[in-house]
Amino acid sequence: MKDTFGLIYTSHSDMYLRELTRSRSIAAMPFGGRYRVIDVLLSNMVHSGIHNVGLVTQRNYHALMDHLGSGKEWDLDRKRDGLFILPPYVTKENTGSYTGLLDALRSNIGYIRRSAQRYVVVCGSDILFNTTFDGFLEQHIRTKADITVMYNVPDEEELREQAERTHLKMDEDGRIVDVEFSPILHTYPAVSTNVYIMDKSFLMYLLEVSAAHGRTDFVRDVLMTQVNNLKIYGYKLEGYVKRIESIVSYYQLNMDLLDEGIRTQLLSKPNPVYTKVKDEVPARYETGARVSNSLVADGCIVEGEVENSVLFRGVRVGRGCKVQNCILMQGVEVQDGAQLSHVVADKDAFIKRDRRLMGQPSFPIVIEKNAII
Repeated sequence: MKDTFGLIYTSHSDMYLRELTRSRSIAAMPFGGRYRVIDVLLSNMVHSGIHNVGLVTQRNYHALMDHLGSGKEWDLDRKRDGLFILPPYVTKENTGSYTGLLDALRSNIGYIRRSAQRYVVVCGSDILFNTTFDGFLEQHIRTKADITVMYNVPDEEELREQAERTHLKMDEDGRIVDVEFSPILHTYPAVSTNVYIMDKSFLMYLLEVSAAHGRTDFVRDVLMTQVNNLKIYGYKLEGYVKRIESIVSYYQLNMDLLDEGIRTQLLSKPNPVYTKVKDEVPARYETGARVSNSLVADGCIVEGEVENSVLFRGVRVGRGCKVQNCILMQGVEVQDGAQLSHVVADKDAFIKRDRRLMGQPSFPIVIEKNAII
């Protein structure tokens, strides 16, 4: 893996998360009480031995830059290679928003050309899993593939949610022979995780040819049209995989982490997830507080009742409050007597005394950043 570098594309699919991505990209989305989505992706690469990572950003990347800093927490603050944040270069032709993965990578071909490694792992920023890419690269080399696509097989309940997915059909040797993009009724159970590995020189060839023909989308313009001409293989990913496709899927991700088995699988094993460290005092539970089956981060003050919820740093739950099945991000304050159920409150939201907000698992209430309710 030392001969491999990584590219992470902060895609434009953040429109599905509405208020939560109004001032941040999906890669900067907080989850699990203290983590950001980008933490998992970077940790996967670092644990694989990849120490040259380019982060292709577009709209709303300031929160992401603030979180990543120099990349010290991921051991990516290096004299050679390291973490490179690649914001859009705004021109008359490029307004700062890419139209697809090929367009984004073509705009950063200078970084790709300068990278000394032979292979490149390209991934999106809206799918979470804990793995290393060693077996991924090993299969790619063994099969002499042009492109290898990482995939998993979601359960039927997850597939019911309408979202942009790429379904794959493979022959008995694992070679991809057909591709479906966002079908209403899917034919194949295997779904791409938007993670690809290929030779750097082959990627540069694809980018030049695509630019000459006005192609911008990797799935539609490469996988679907060239599936019979290129050697494209699939690599199955085992374990917990979560796609952040909507408010509901983001909510379910946090609820899943209340299960110790899933939490360990995603954040600890096989490799721990690194994140930005902040110095906070321990959480404080006042007399009369009751907390059950919840994640409570440092700096929280709990005086009321919290059940089946995720509390980020610095959250305050007042006396007589009842918080059930909620996600309260950093700095949220819930005043005395308020009752919340199935609520996602963004950073620094303020819920006044005796307010009552009741959502549903399939339709959680979203409170945007700095809102006062």
